[in-house]
This record gives sequence, structure tokens and C-alpha cells, in this order.
Amino acid sequence: MGILERVLARADADPAVLGVILTGSQARGTAGAWSDYDVVIVVAEQTVPWRHATRTAELDEVVCTPDALADTSVHWQRYAYRGARVLLDRLDGGIANLVERQAVLSNEEAGQHARTALDAYINQLYRAVKSHRDGRAEAAYLDEMESVPWLLETVFALFGRLRPYNKYLQWELEQFPLPGDWNAALMPERVFAQAFALFPAVEALARHHGHADVLDAWQSDIELIRTFAAGSRLPAARNQSLAVRSQGGRWEPGSRRRRPASDG
Repeated sequence: MGILERVLARADADPAVLGVILTGSQARGTAGAWSDYDVVIVVAEQTVPWRHATRTAELDEVVCTPDALADTSVHWQRYAYRGARVLLDRLDGGIANLVERQAVLSNEEAGQHARTALDAYINQLYRAVKSHRDGRAEAAYLDEMESVPWLLETVFALFGRLRPYNKYLQWELEQFPLPGDWNAALMPERVFAQAFALFPAVEALARHHGHADVLDAWQSDIELIRTFAAGSRLPAARNQSLAVRSQGGRWEPGSRRRRPASDG
């Protein structure tokens, strides 16, 4: 009997278990030789929230309640449910709905997170520009590298999506492509060196999505970023093709609709 079969057999025999969720690389079909099984067991009640029941080289098992699973306030944790597979659902689809809610931002959440991430992205680029201006090349490099996560957070939020964990960035872009040249621009082998080059396109995307006030609040300081970005700008045709498309007031990934998070 395999690992998942043992987990499910134990869950089937325990009436307190309401659901079993497989997350991580095993759920997404990207498992390698060192991959374990990441499993969330949903129970009716527990005294210690998010208790680790098992943590071995083969199985990482966490236990939570439906209320804990419904809590979307921990932003970094939410991407774990992107592509998750619900293996047991004793709430007649309730577990699947909670998983989907974790994996998909609401319009309000996406808008607020885009604003926060955009401001942080600009801040890191501004720090990098000042370090370059002051002849601190190493500091400038570190500042530019720190801007990349905020760049990713910003763009994905502007498209109504959670930023993937770094190891799943390529998987996310391949499974749920972004429109225009965004997909190619954000691939892991390219995005780390394009924090400044992508700024004009990010600025245009943010303004299109109604966040001009975040950019304009930087007043003349943002001109330093624009000037520096001009020296590393992508070809004009590529910047123009980093276009956006809106369907029903919500950003969609190109011509492909968002798949349910439980599809795996």
C-alpha cells in the first residue's frame, strides 16, 4: 500500500476527518526524486491549530479545521493550494470550495495587494537607483534583486492571481499563461535580470488597472527610476505587446480561463 493509500485508509476509518487535501509537487505533477507528499487533513475540531501530525522524508502531514482552512489572512500560504487535489471531501464539496477560495484572490484582494506590492517594487527600484548613483554597485545589485519578488507580486496581482512560489513559477506560467509577452518576460531564467527593464510595462499595466495614484505619490523620485530604466528598456515592440485584457471586470490569463485550484 502506497503513502496516499495509507493516509486515505486512516482517514476513512476516522469519522472526525472531514477532508484530505494533497498539495505541493505531487499534486501539480512536478515531483522529483526528493519530493515528499504534502497532505492537509481537515478535522472537525482540534486544540492546536495547524498541528504537524507527521513530518518524514516521505510525508509532511498537517492537521487543521474547516475554520482554519477558511482563513485567507496568511497571504504567503495561499499559493500552496494552487493546483491542490481534494482526495476526500465529507462536506459535500465544502472542502473543495475552501481550497478554491485559498487559491484564488477576490477582486478586492487582488486590487489591494497590487497596490501594496507596486509601492514596494517602486521603493526597491528607487533604492537601487540611489545606490547606482552613489557608486555602490554591490548594494544596487542587492536592491535590484530584492525588487524582483515585488515585481512578480505586482504583475500577478494585477492579473488577479497569486504570485507562485519560485519553484513553481515556470509551472504556473506554462499551465496558466499570461497575455502578450508577459509569460516570456517572467520566466525564471529571464525575470531576475529585468527588474528595471520591465518597469515601463509594469507602470503602464498599473495605470491601466487604476493604480496611477500609487505611482504619482512618488512625485519626482519616480523620474529617477524612469531615467535609469530607459537604459535597460526592452525593445518598444515588446513593451507594447505586454498588453492587458479584461473580461467581466476581472483580469484573465490570455485566452485561457483560470482552472479550479483542485484540478491539480
